[in-house]
Amino acid sequence: MTATGEDSANELKSRELRLDRLLGLQVLAANGRPAGRLEEFRAEVRDGNCVITEYVLGAAGLLERLGVVARGVFGLPRQGYVARWDQLDLKNPEQPRLTCPVEELERLSARRKSRRAKKAA
Repeated sequence: MTATGEDSANELKSRELRLDRLLGLQVLAANGRPAGRLEEFRAEVRDGNCVITEYVLGAAGLLERLGVVARGVFGLPRQGYVARWDQLDLKNPEQPRLTCPVEELERLSARRKSRRAKKAA
């Protein structure tokens, strides 16, 4: 998915989506069960385009979007999943679905621990 600052909201190209319309939508697993709400997007700029590389599902994504302060204020745990761009099917943007089992997603809490372990090494 890409988007450029020059594009009008009414002139989206075939590989572009309005991210604000996806935010908060329930993502369904391949088995039809809820996997979590789409709460955050991670992106990189490539050739002048913003390209989504990962999606964050669940409360951890919401906390990531609100910032570190929110976690301290609300005392919420960082629980959620990170889906790579190819693990989320957005053919029907109103009902995003995983292209893999939930067990294949990266747990956000595990990701944090692995980063700390790398720093300690």
